[in-house]
Amino acid sequence: MPENLFDLTGKVALVTGANSGLGFGFAQGLARAGSDVVLWGRRADKNEEAAAALRTYGVKVFADSVDVASEPDIVAGFARALEAMGRIDTVVANAGIASQVAFTDMDVGTYRKLIDVNLDGAVFTLREGARHMKQRSEAGDPGGSLIICGSGSIFQGVPTMAHYGIAKGALNSLAKALAAELGPIGVRCNVIAPGFIETEMTFADPAVGRMLADMVAAKAPLGRAGKPSDLAGAVVYLASDMSSYHTGDTLVVDGGKMFAN
Repeated sequence: MPENLFDLTGKVALVTGANSGLGFGFAQGLARAGSDVVLWGRRADKNEEAAAALRTYGVKVFADSVDVASEPDIVAGFARALEAMGRIDTVVANAGIASQVAFTDMDVGTYRKLIDVNLDGAVFTLREGARHMKQRSEAGDPGGSLIICGSGSIFQGVPTMAHYGIAKGALNSLAKALAAELGPIGVRCNVIAPGFIETEMTFADPAVGRMLADMVAAKAPLGRAGKPSDLAGAVVYLASDMSSYHTGDTLVVDGGKMFAN
């Protein structure tokens, strides 16, 4: 019988911002591959709706309302996750928000609101994951995968979204540092950098979303904008033992658009 090289049965993944959009796409891919899932989101009703969908794959799902803009909330949420699931093998730092403002009009409130979620929220979520994985390693159970949701803004300037690019660029740098620091205990850290993906957030203004999706479709060699399901392969690979020698990298998933301009 053929072997499923990417089977995640027995593993547990924590995904932030997982009740919709990219986060749900990541969580769904992991669940389809057999991983149990800890689902974090701020809205309990949306969490439960997403959790019910994930349970149809026959995996255990623990949904929790956690605000990643709050370090104490992250610490408490991680403790609850460990109590419910026993271990965490994969952490996907995905939760994020977006806003647009000209850099010359940037005010501290707009800047801090985004940085608190997109950068600091990811940093402290990853820290808690690393602490747990280090403790496991010291107990003789090494390994783990930290995965950061990046962005094409790591590589290309996006007018009116400098603060968003700052957060994603910093996280891309963090991945390199964590790969170097945590590699000796078998913990890997990589970034998945999606291109334009059709989600509730990117289509908050349907007319603008459609325009952007059409622009991407016209430029990307694969001829379309992305969907959350297009990220499943990358996240499953990075969560699996097949990526055990892969760390400190940034995987671009954008239909080839960045390299076709």
